[in-house]
Amino acid sequence: MRTWFWTLLLACVAVAIAVVLRAHPGNVLILVWPWRFEMSLTLAVLLLVALFVALYVGLRLLAWLVAIPDRVRAWRGRRAQARDHELLERGWISLLEGRFSHAEKDLVKLLDQTKVRGRRVLAALSAARAEHGLGEFERRDQMLARAREEAGDDAGLIEATATVAADMLLDQGLAAQALEVLAPLQDGGARHLHTMRLLLRAEKALGHQERVFVLARGLARRNALGKAEAEQLIDSAGAARLRAGIGNEQWRAVWKDLKAEERLLPNIALAAAAAFESAGDHTEAARILESAIAVKFNPALVAAYARCEAEQVPRRLAKAETWLQQRPADAGLLTALGLLCLNGQLWGQAERYLQRSVARRNDAQTHALLGSLYDRLNRPAEAARHWRLATSASMALPILATDAALPPADTQSDPHHLDAEGAYAEGDEMVYVTLPAQSAVQPPAVAADYVLDPDARQVGRAEPAAPQAIVPLRSAVDIEEYFDSAPIPQTAFEAPVSSFSTAAPAPADKPEDKPVDKA
Repeated sequence: MRTWFWTLLLACVAVAIAVVLRAHPGNVLILVWPWRFEMSLTLAVLLLVALFVALYVGLRLLAWLVAIPDRVRAWRGRRAQARDHELLERGWISLLEGRFSHAEKDLVKLLDQTKVRGRRVLAALSAARAEHGLGEFERRDQMLARAREEAGDDAGLIEATATVAADMLLDQGLAAQALEVLAPLQDGGARHLHTMRLLLRAEKALGHQERVFVLARGLARRNALGKAEAEQLIDSAGAARLRAGIGNEQWRAVWKDLKAEERLLPNIALAAAAAFESAGDHTEAARILESAIAVKFNPALVAAYARCEAEQVPRRLAKAETWLQQRPADAGLLTALGLLCLNGQLWGQAERYLQRSVARRNDAQTHALLGSLYDRLNRPAEAARHWRLATSASMALPILATDAALPPADTQSDPHHLDAEGAYAEGDEMVYVTLPAQSAVQPPAVAADYVLDPDARQVGRAEPAAPQAIVPLRSAVDIEEYFDSAPIPQTAFEAPVSSFSTAAPAPADKPEDKPVDKA
């Protein structure tokens, strides 16, 4: 559009000049001693226009010739930048794909050839990330040191180097070193979200609950942390701060610093209730637990609510019964009600609540409470039974069988075993012998549990009369299948020597001459 505008404008000017020259003809006289030039006005105007065009073209050509070195330098810079970008792009793609060795090769090459400081720092940090993925931590630390050296005094590059180094150190489990790297940024007032997240990870790993609480609060306020994760961190850190200050009364300042919604978190509510109970304010402890349970019904809060002094039982029992109307099948709530009744010495109600609870869930604590209750009521048999059930519910007890002797080992197929005659079994014919009564196969023992059934040892005491069993002896050929080792040659069984006699052994009878006890 701009080109068309200037073309139209020049055409209009040319037409205007032509009209003026046609209407006002004249001559132009130029005196340059010793010459005299005379021409028409039209020719003079055309010569001026031609002179302007020639001068313009000449100056542009001269400027183009003078700018040739600059253009060559710019072209070389663009070509080097294109090569750097190609290496950086290829290295980053390999890094994201997990091909760390290829990424390291391209990024180290970029680091050696590029002339731009920021690009060198970026290449060094990316190469350090690739070496971290390969587990080459020494080379990674060398690359990080080179990145710090290349960063110089640039605040942005220094912060980038520190955050990358801290992230890799946290992945390696070196939280103390990561916190040391991030300390300059923290002292300088850096409040970037990524830096704060790294600080939170380091402080959490080191167990600095005060800093975890502050950082989690800040990130949650800026919506840089998930709500569930922020609540979990604030809950655990706030509870740890409260428990740490119980001995010296510093927990009151911590409690005042908490927001209303933070006081309703489960762990904070438990720690605050314990703190108020240690200070003797049981009513406030009950109120805190009730408020937290109203927001989220937590079994740990209910169990803590049931542990109280005897004078607190009527109030807490009435409140817990209102919860039971909403959750009639909650085994944990029934156990808590039973514990409250035990604290208030309401034996009948305690037994009913605990029996209802144990009918819904086999819980060790409930069985132990029933055992204590029956022991208090002088019912030792039931108390012992529930204590045994509590033990079996709290740990995996083995199933113990009744007392029974193991059957005798079968040594008839042992190649070094001699029979009473001092000879081995020969040939492929099976020889049968009559086993004594005690080696007969016993009936299977009934499995029992000694812990749950004290009379289990009496099971199977009576020994039934066992008939004599006819057990076949294995032949010499079966010996090869009996052992996993190399087969024993047949000649080893043709002339056995007894270890009980020094005399020469008598020749073995043929299989058809040996007596056979046929069943």
